[in-house]
Amino acid sequence: MSYFSWKETGLTSDCTSLEAMASRFEESAKLMRRMAEKGFKLKREKKVQLIIHEDPAIFDSWGFINEEGPFKQLTLIIDENINHPI
Repeated sequence: MSYFSWKETGLTSDCTSLEAMASRFEESAKLMRRMAEKGFKLKREKKVQLIIHEDPAIFDSWGFINEEGPFKQLTLIIDENINHPI
């Protein structure tokens, strides 16, 4: 399952007004709602929040970097057009 960790430490740290903070929260909420509509989910694992999706193609289409271990990401795809010396 594709996922990335959610670590919010500075969403509003660069804002200079309450209006700017509110705008930033609203933008984030819109994005999270769109993600939820597309099947993303929040999973807690050992006090860490992970944003997950069952479909790696949808996950990749959003441009996220998958933090899943490489041994779980790799899939052997044999290219029929390459001559293999066997």
